[in-house]
Amino acid sequence: MEAEEQNEDFQRLHQLIAGAEDIKVFLDGMTRYAAAALSRASGASTHCAVTLRRRKRAVTIAGSSDESIILDGIEQALGDGPCVHALTTNQMILVADVHNDGRWPEYAKSLEAAGAKGVLGVPLQLGEDAWAALNFFTVEPGLFTQEVTEEAAVFADMAAQALRLALRIATADLLAEDLRAAMERRTVIDLACGMIMAQNNCTQSDAFAFLLKASQHRNQKVHDIAAGIVRGRSGEAVTTFFED
Repeated sequence: MEAEEQNEDFQRLHQLIAGAEDIKVFLDGMTRYAAAALSRASGASTHCAVTLRRRKRAVTIAGSSDESIILDGIEQALGDGPCVHALTTNQMILVADVHNDGRWPEYAKSLEAAGAKGVLGVPLQLGEDAWAALNFFTVEPGLFTQEVTEEAAVFADMAAQALRLALRIATADLLAEDLRAAMERRTVIDLACGMIMAQNNCTQSDAFAFLLKASQHRNQKVHDIAAGIVRGRSGEAVTTFFED
């Protein structure tokens, strides 16, 4: 990969961050660029899939094409193969020719039947809370030469930098959404407490205790009880206004 092409790939990856509405969209774009980069390097069509694992989040899988998702799904179904090992060992795993590689015989047989002849699993360095690996596939054996694998490593380094940033932005967005939701719930509860205080001439603590008791008695969330009280008194749901 020439320096100019590396720079273009780097720019495209970071432009993806601004244009992607979520991590899945970013990963779809990233795998398309990854496939294009290794297709240039190998001189043959290359497919790419990515597996992203995050703490307390569902596994995210994306690909450069329908074929890449199908091929990656073989390993996901079996639970073992080069991409899984790249994730767990944090090392690049090469299967130059699936027909002659004996490490994962069932995987190799299924992959060859699906039309893939070579596989390259490349881990992405994301830190302690996320793990990801690129899975490259070719329809001809022996295309992942030393030069191609070196260029895969260069692309993976750039992709990891961009993905780390995308994950930080996504985490910040989720935290903001959680905070907004918590503020909205608190607003409804405060309004209901105010209504109970006015009606019963009691303290805020007594009003909240009333909501809590009703919540336990009806087996509903405190927020839902509060929202029902507000709707019953005002005739409409609460609308909250928070600036972004």
